Amino acid sequence: MTKVLLTSVCRPIGPDVGDAPSVGYELLHKQVTRAQGVFSPRSLHLNFSLEYIAENLSSPATVLQYPSRKEFIRELKKGYDFVGVTFLMAIFHHMKETVALIRRYSPKSKIVLGGYGTILSDEVLKPYSDYICREEGVKFFRGLLGEPEIPMPYSHPLIMSTLKIFSLPVSRTGMIFAGLGCPNGCDFCCTSHFFKRKHIRLLPTGRDICQLIERYLDMDPNMQFVVLDEDFLLNRKRALELRDEVLRGGKPISMFVFSSIRAISQYTVEEILEMGIDGFWIGYEGTQSNYAKQQGRPASEILKEFRENGITILASMVIGFDYQDGQVIREELNGLLNLKPTLSQILIYGPVPGTPFYERIMKENRLSQDLAADAEKYYKTADGFSAMVNHPRLSSGEIERIQRWCFKEDYERLGPSIYRALETWFLGFQKHRESSNVFLRRKAERFAAEVRKAYPIFLAGRLLSPNPVVRAWLGALEKRIHLELGPPTLKERFLSLLAVVSALWTKFKLIFNLFQHPRLTRRVYGLSPESLP
Repeated sequence: MTKVLLTSVCRPIGPDVGDAPSVGYELLHKQVTRAQGVFSPRSLHLNFSLEYIAENLSSPATVLQYPSRKEFIRELKKGYDFVGVTFLMAIFHHMKETVALIRRYSPKSKIVLGGYGTILSDEVLKPYSDYICREEGVKFFRGLLGEPEIPMPYSHPLIMSTLKIFSLPVSRTGMIFAGLGCPNGCDFCCTSHFFKRKHIRLLPTGRDICQLIERYLDMDPNMQFVVLDEDFLLNRKRALELRDEVLRGGKPISMFVFSSIRAISQYTVEEILEMGIDGFWIGYEGTQSNYAKQQGRPASEILKEFRENGITILASMVIGFDYQDGQVIREELNGLLNLKPTLSQILIYGPVPGTPFYERIMKENRLSQDLAADAEKYYKTADGFSAMVNHPRLSSGEIERIQRWCFKEDYERLGPSIYRALETWFLGFQKHRESSNVFLRRKAERFAAEVRKAYPIFLAGRLLSPNPVVRAWLGALEKRIHLELGPPTLKERFLSLLAVVSALWTKFKLIFNLFQHPRLTRRVYGLSPESLP
């Protein structure tokens, strides 16, 4: 029987071992709350595609997430017919090292490269692979192994992520893989152009999504959800089917999704809450970027309305557009922060192979000279935190300094994101606690429960926040919440002291770079672990 090993590159990865600044095991900590230190929510980001593919193969498959070299070598010695390696362009050098280990310790294995790193050309990747997957992975792998094609929806693995605050677990999130690709085609977006601006619905109907949610809730009735689909609300029929199913179930759920202004503009805020959605990742980009996905209601109107209704927003802004200079960027950031997003991501406009922006930059010969002369240096710096293009108004150093200032300004002006989320949920509770809509009243109760659960973190916030203005805001917020939801109990006061200790321990670990790398996660699909050598 054909045996398959699917793996990430070997750990350690990240800036402390010379990788790109945004590279690591956690999306929020590295790319969104990177300036928030001890207050940054922490959650390990698995290479979900590996688990998904393995779940849908007839052949037995083993998945390794972030093995050490020693652990990887030990697994290779068990003998596999195919070894699939997923990677990003910024960790191209790690992919090369991983492939070298495969060829040394399992020379008969066929090597398959996958992931967004495969946007690089055959000329670059062929020396390191026998096969390259640049399409939907289940179909590709089943074809490669001679297994018959299967229809969607595929079997969906139950993959959960644990969110930690001050090193302590606070919630579990079920990952929902609803679609691949995006039709919007923004000129910098690797995801959209990797799939040729097509959208592949892995979960075609709202009922498919709701059935998966029910499976997760059977494991944990308080489970939260993240829907991985680049513009989830674009398909109105599927979204309203989901709303109908959620309303039929009667239980308010908590779901975070990715969507665009254009897609969101098709719905009322009540419809969105009734779907179970109370968090969005939205591309704010720039005020003059003029992407099609930004058409619809004004972003300022949507962000204000959502916050008042308890919906958290992660707004993603881009700097380095040709029309921007330092003053324009500061004005755009000020406009965004005035809307009080829960989280802010600020990335540098960068050219990635396969995108129209890359083609334009190469045609105009505007790639920085040192990157044009060193391909592997270019791969490593294509990370959203390095200025790679000769800008008409700003030097590379200026763009990178402004980006650091943007993150710092967001944190020092609005405070830690974990407390912004609490304030938003509290506003949602106040808005809907007396709603004529029974479902929204239940949603308000859930908001209140989440806020109450967070009582113990306020003391750490008042002691360790970045400045007196933020500390005063936190103190006032805490008083407002106590007036509405009741004062803290003796147990909650005791837990507040423990939270301070835990926050200080977290700060110590960050300062000295302790325990920042994950342990190996190994899963076996298709056969029991005892059946494999």
